Amino acid sequence: MEKTRKNIVLIGPVYPYKGGISHYTGLMCRALGRDYNVTMVSYKFQYPRLLYKKEQRDYSNDSFRIDGTMYLIHTANPLNWLRAAKKIRAMSPAMVIIQWWHPYFAPCYYILCKCLKNTKILFVCHNVFPHERFPMDRALTKAVLRQGSCYIVQSKTDAADLQTIIKNPVFRQTVHPTYNAFRIENMSKTEARARLHIGADEKVLLFFGFVREYKGLNYLIQAMPAVIQRIANIRLLVVGDFADEESKRRYEDMIAQTGSGDHITIYDGYIPDREVEKFFAACDLVVLPYISATQSGIAQIAYGFEKPVVATNVGGLPDVVADGRTGYIVESENVDAIADAVVDFFEHDRAVEFAENVKEEAYRFSWDRMVEIVEEMLAERNMEMRQSLDRQTDRH
Repeated sequence: MEKTRKNIVLIGPVYPYKGGISHYTGLMCRALGRDYNVTMVSYKFQYPRLLYKKEQRDYSNDSFRIDGTMYLIHTANPLNWLRAAKKIRAMSPAMVIIQWWHPYFAPCYYILCKCLKNTKILFVCHNVFPHERFPMDRALTKAVLRQGSCYIVQSKTDAADLQTIIKNPVFRQTVHPTYNAFRIENMSKTEARARLHIGADEKVLLFFGFVREYKGLNYLIQAMPAVIQRIANIRLLVVGDFADEESKRRYEDMIAQTGSGDHITIYDGYIPDREVEKFFAACDLVVLPYISATQSGIAQIAYGFEKPVVATNVGGLPDVVADGRTGYIVESENVDAIADAVVDFFEHDRAVEFAENVKEEAYRFSWDRMVEIVEEMLAERNMEMRQSLDRQTDRH
């Protein structure tokens, strides 16, 4: 007899919304869809312009499209939250899974969860607290996450943070799954470098993603003179969206001061999904010189291209990068350590060795493993509910 497929509602950003969490949600939906009836619920309105002034949507790559997505939620309209909750309840989900990363969503998710109080709610915490803290963020986060039944966190830092606001939470800690969906053309390194006008003999480093202070790009730039002195034909690609023109000028001034301008190329602006592949295919080594982090989707994109990573010893990055096997873990804000790791990689020609090690780690970073964890959480919550009912029956 065929097993009845349970209904799951997945809430979060998805195509055409931009960014790593949107990609994550779409890939999670597809993975869960192999075993469950998944309804994807996203936003008809995500952020107000006051908070996010740039374009929030990217229609250039529909490979992340989730057919049948219901764009129900207006995050700034309380009446909409009640209507959305009513529609979700009507789907009779065995579990509602909500992506959590910023307290901006606290009022919306708090009301949604209150209206779904008899439904099991799993929060996937990309960050328990936001990268850039602000007054009341802890209180808002606590109010919302306390409405959850169980949690998935993707770093030790987030596990510890969760336990500071919720007593004895039911949670699983797992690594961030790999973003392998960017291999759209299966581009070779040779072809990618031709498109970027990079020589075949160049040694290429990649810094990718939004350029924010906590990402530590300044330390990588300061490390470049020492790398240039020891490694011939080295080039750093800085690929991402700067916060503003003033921020970009500060980094350009820093590059000029270090005398590294001939070895650093900046690609400023949001990179459409279809353009991501050429940068990762072209590079030899991805560098994440972060000052703080919980986890990073950039490391997972790198692994999707079998590229090793230099990362700092912050947040969940040491859980993802195996030092000396799939890359290097160095102390944050340490220019010499970053330079030494880059030099060691090229001087000892570790590309093939590290790429093979990345392949060996594939299951740990797979979406299949994430689905197994969700299944465990669903089964565990069912067992807890049965035990609670049994205890109530015993009292009577």
